Amino acid sequence: MTQATMDQKILSLAAEDALDRLQECLQNLKDSELDDLITRQAVKGKETAVLLRGIFKGSPCSQQNGVLRRLQVYKHCIQLVESGDLQLDIVSEIIGLLMLEARQLPGAALAELATLFVDVIKGGSLSNGKSLELFSTVLTALATSKESLVYGKGELSGGEFKKQLINTLCSSRWDHQCVIHLTNMFRDIPLSAEELQFVVEKVLRMFSKLDLQEIPPLVYQLLLLSAKGSKKTVLEGIITFFNQLDKRQKEEQRIPESVDLEAATVPLDQLRHVEGTIILHIISVINLDQDLGRELLKLLKAEQQRDPGKTLCPFSVALVLSVAIKHRFEEQVFDFLKMSIVRSCKDLQFLQGSKFLQDLFPQRYDVASIILEVVENSAFGWDHVTQGLVDLGFTLMESYEPKKVLGKAAETSYGLCKMPAQQACRLGANILLETFKVHEPIRSAILEQVLNRVITKAASPINHFIDLLSNIVVSAPLVLQNSSSKVTEAFDNLSYLPLDMVQGLLKAVQPLLKVSMSVRDSLILVLRKAIFSRQLDARKAAVAGFLLLLKNFKVLGSLTFSQCSQAIGASQVQADIHGCYNSAANEAFCLEILGSLRRCLSQQADVRLMLYEGFYDVLRRNSQLSNSIMETLLSQIKRYYEPEPDLLPPLKLEGCIVAQGDQIFLQEPLAHLLSCIQHCLAWYKSTMQLRHEAEEEEDEDDDYVGFQQDLEEMLESITRRMIKSELEDFELDKSADFSLSSGVGVKNNIYAILVMGVCEVLIEYNFNIGNFSKNKFEDVLGLFKCYSKLSEILKEKAGKNKSSLANKTARSFLSMSFVSTLLTALFRDSAQSHEESLAVLRSSSEFMRYAVNVALQKVQQLEETGQTDGPDGQNPEKMFQTLCKITRVLLWRYTSIPTAVEESGKKKGKSISLLCLEGLLKIFNTVQQLYKPKIPQFLRALDIANDDAEEEEDINITEKATFQIRQFQRSLVNQLSSAGDDFNSKEALSLVTIISTLSKLLEPSSPQFIQLFSWTVKICKENNLEDAPCCKGLLTLLFNLHVLYKSPVGLLRELAQDIHAHLGDIDQDMEVEDQSHFAIVNIKTAAPTACLLVLAQADKVLEEVDWLIKKLKNHFVLEISEDSSQASSQIQSLEKAIILQLGTLLTAYHELVQTALPAGSCVDTLLRSLSKTYTILTSLIKHYLQVCRSGLGTISGRLEKLVKLSGSHLTPQCYAFITYVQNIHSESLSFAGEKKKKREDETAAIATVMAKVLRETKPIPNLIFAIEQYEKFLIHLSKKSKVNLMQYMKLSTSRDFRINASTLESALQENNTDDAENEPDNDQTVAAEQPAESQEPKKKRRRKK
Repeated sequence: MTQATMDQKILSLAAEDALDRLQECLQNLKDSELDDLITRQAVKGKETAVLLRGIFKGSPCSQQNGVLRRLQVYKHCIQLVESGDLQLDIVSEIIGLLMLEARQLPGAALAELATLFVDVIKGGSLSNGKSLELFSTVLTALATSKESLVYGKGELSGGEFKKQLINTLCSSRWDHQCVIHLTNMFRDIPLSAEELQFVVEKVLRMFSKLDLQEIPPLVYQLLLLSAKGSKKTVLEGIITFFNQLDKRQKEEQRIPESVDLEAATVPLDQLRHVEGTIILHIISVINLDQDLGRELLKLLKAEQQRDPGKTLCPFSVALVLSVAIKHRFEEQVFDFLKMSIVRSCKDLQFLQGSKFLQDLFPQRYDVASIILEVVENSAFGWDHVTQGLVDLGFTLMESYEPKKVLGKAAETSYGLCKMPAQQACRLGANILLETFKVHEPIRSAILEQVLNRVITKAASPINHFIDLLSNIVVSAPLVLQNSSSKVTEAFDNLSYLPLDMVQGLLKAVQPLLKVSMSVRDSLILVLRKAIFSRQLDARKAAVAGFLLLLKNFKVLGSLTFSQCSQAIGASQVQADIHGCYNSAANEAFCLEILGSLRRCLSQQADVRLMLYEGFYDVLRRNSQLSNSIMETLLSQIKRYYEPEPDLLPPLKLEGCIVAQGDQIFLQEPLAHLLSCIQHCLAWYKSTMQLRHEAEEEEDEDDDYVGFQQDLEEMLESITRRMIKSELEDFELDKSADFSLSSGVGVKNNIYAILVMGVCEVLIEYNFNIGNFSKNKFEDVLGLFKCYSKLSEILKEKAGKNKSSLANKTARSFLSMSFVSTLLTALFRDSAQSHEESLAVLRSSSEFMRYAVNVALQKVQQLEETGQTDGPDGQNPEKMFQTLCKITRVLLWRYTSIPTAVEESGKKKGKSISLLCLEGLLKIFNTVQQLYKPKIPQFLRALDIANDDAEEEEDINITEKATFQIRQFQRSLVNQLSSAGDDFNSKEALSLVTIISTLSKLLEPSSPQFIQLFSWTVKICKENNLEDAPCCKGLLTLLFNLHVLYKSPVGLLRELAQDIHAHLGDIDQDMEVEDQSHFAIVNIKTAAPTACLLVLAQADKVLEEVDWLIKKLKNHFVLEISEDSSQASSQIQSLEKAIILQLGTLLTAYHELVQTALPAGSCVDTLLRSLSKTYTILTSLIKHYLQVCRSGLGTISGRLEKLVKLSGSHLTPQCYAFITYVQNIHSESLSFAGEKKKKREDETAAIATVMAKVLRETKPIPNLIFAIEQYEKFLIHLSKKSKVNLMQYMKLSTSRDFRINASTLESALQENNTDDAENEPDNDQTVAAEQPAESQEPKKKRRRKK
């Protein structure tokens, strides 16, 4: 019978339900014929399913041959399906039918079929994975089978057999083409948790074997599979895989030549795109399964506690930021990230300050750099991350914004970020700035949000938002045009913003003013309104705004050489184009503004002050306006100038003040006006040559020369007459009233400050125009005498008034650049031609001291505010250069003329050398705070011998700083070796502080640092210094260096022994062995100086140990979860470090608690420090309790020794010390009682002493509680570990209710004699002298008071 007729026969028999004949027909067919039959029918694509149904009908599962035939059909169909020769609809039809029939197969057949599938997969012959749908059905049927199945030599149930198959399958090699199909298949199989874990781990292992492009679909299938469980494993596996890929990529970029061609990873852009796709897959699955999102957060939080470097990586942060878009997770994600950032900053801070911790944790982990890396990565089309980044940036800036303290922002933007909160706020700004640069579509949204916050947060400090706005505009100026309406809205609020915010905002949006006429016009309208506002701040804001406009709208023909405006990128070009064809309009515009500003010259002093301070910058940047500005200044000074050449004084001071009722106010800041004239005139004269070259019209030039001549004559006349004037001419002399409580006193104070200011301005003017003429320098000295007379009177009167306001020194009017010039001339100018004239100034030590004092004042202002008064005061680059010049002069003056030489001829006040030293200290601090990136240039500028060195050479900061340190070391050694009367405490302290400041520039691993450390140890050991401040400075330096070299616990023990030796023992009969380690600790410095410093350093060590114990607990949790050998070794090293630190620290406390410390701060601090020590010991015991409970370990021998040490060397001594403290307080009470006995206010006096005693003994119960908590947990640990730790602890006796037998007996005897002698006086005795029976209740009553 042909195959075709056989087909028809089977089909017809099946249709007729003739089962016997059908079975007989099939029985006669060989296996190969049956296979051919099915193949031919499937290829033709006709009636395949009907044929298969017919075959199954004639192969009942109740008969063995029927089962075998069915198995044959299944095996052949699997081959057919995987061959790829069939049409898809036929394949689906076949698989669908086979899946339906699979349920009827007996267990053994299912087992054989499943084993066949496993062999096919192991053999790698699965081509398209279509048959795997059938495999899932087979395994599902197998799991529910009740039969016992033969497996190897034994028998298994269906479920067990399925488990063995899955185990075998996951242990075998998978062809990379079928991984996705297999993962998809497992979704349809019921799996136990253990089986699912097998599968998930196998799929994760396959990641590294697949091509990168194949991973996203596999991850998607894996995520869908995770709906069954193992979510943590899936997420952790995905994150770890991409973390490793990122690290490898970074390594390749860092060392490109070290990577083999075979091992080279995929291109960066391809990796980033794949990562982005996978993040999208995870987000889409989280939309379907919220539990996956919760599991992700749970995983990251847990790992962040244990080992943040493992899972917190750029990929996971990007993922979690994408999840934050979902409203449900937003708050949790940002809280988690904020906590991670602050914790990371704190940890880095801890590590940077301790070599001991750095050795334990060599790898630094910085979340901030990871988040900025995410911003960088998001450039590769990660649009789903950008919104999360923006929200995070603003969340950080708002959560950690500067706080207001007494109405001022506590943290300023010009300093360095030191606190974790400041660093988090700065990170938020950096995230927003970098996101702004990378993602163009989101720019306007970021800008609008920043502007919104500037407007709505006006009441709180917003410097950080203003700085961000400025940086944003500099990076993309034209983006402002799209948000011009927001900018205009911000302008409407200018009147309500603080002045510095107004200036910051206007500087930030300045580029927009040049390209958008409408925005400029709206600003001018706002400023015009503000000029007439009732609010002074609004008028000042208007002046600031107008001055900014004048500086930045150049009139054609203005000299550009002196411009120092900020760079504004692309918009500058556009603005200049506008400016070229519109310069006439610009000129009209500027003159119109000047007209508005002239009106301000009749307003309050504060408004005028702003104008005078701003005109010089306007003139320098917009030189064409000089005519108008100079004329304005000339007409203003004429109001107060006395034109008669012989009249004294030359200025009408009465016009500078105004009376309102009983109060007197300054109306005209005359000194500021003269200062402005002086600087503008100097600038004008220096540019005169350029003006001639610019071919200006003759008559206009004559006008310029005219006002120049007028002003020069006026200044000359004022100088001459000021020198001639006596204080009486200004109605000021020693007898005048300078009290601030009366109107006359206020007026005299204002007059004095004005006259002193005018003198300073004229000193600068005459020095600058004098060209080293002797006459001019004599004039300078004459002006200084007038200044110093007034200054002395004010100081004298201020000393009498004790007014803090009067004690404030008025800011000097000398400019920073002039101070630099003056100091250089006074101290460094050795030119022969200048010698005679400079001798005039050098003859006055008062004048030289004044010059150095002004330099100190300027540096302090720079340190506190980031800028100084006068020209270029707001230009950081110019300030830095001037600072370098001043430093060189002060350094040369100090090192070349020692204080000792100078002191002999000194009359009063600080010596110039000492002032120079103070100046150097302030400068070194300021440079490290404001100019950290420029420290190499600064150190090079100080190197006088290396003046003409190449700027490009690499500068070794450590070597340069060491050179400077050595100069100060020599000076300090000279000071310490000088005789008693010659020793200058202030100078020695300043030298120590300078060395300490400069030591921060040294690399701690360098030999120079080790040399400085050894030198400091030697100084402290050999110098018996009795000066407490110097001792404190040297010990602080010693500790600061020691912690960067190694742990200071050994040093603390030696210092504690020295303190004990000098102060004696609490038991007066005990002789203390005198084993002096450090001569600097002596009877005068041991307490409180050395003792408090040792305790402060011990507290820092305790904080480090506490931090380590937290890390130890986290590592232990990691070990429990992963059984990691790496975690185990880390735990052992941490335990060893903690116990060694605590053990050595206990020996230091052992010395201190036996020391007869004086009552007060030392006792109080020691008691608190001991409480903290016991709390940390308790924390360590709790950790070991957890170890014993988990059964993963037992207590170490080291811990046993530590407990023994605490029991023998600390706890008994603590109780003895508590008794000692209570005794010295009882004595103070008794003494107070005897002293006050005869006074009427006895009760009040004793109450005061009692209050003090109660306050100082408050830490005692806290300490006793801490000791008892420690002992309580020791008992728990003893029970758990089966080691009797309490054998080392003695029972405590110190309690309020203790009865000391000897004390009681003596008290009773005294009481009996008192009764016999003076019975009626018993009521008046103090608590310490009462009978024993009534003593305790009395104490209790007193405590309640």
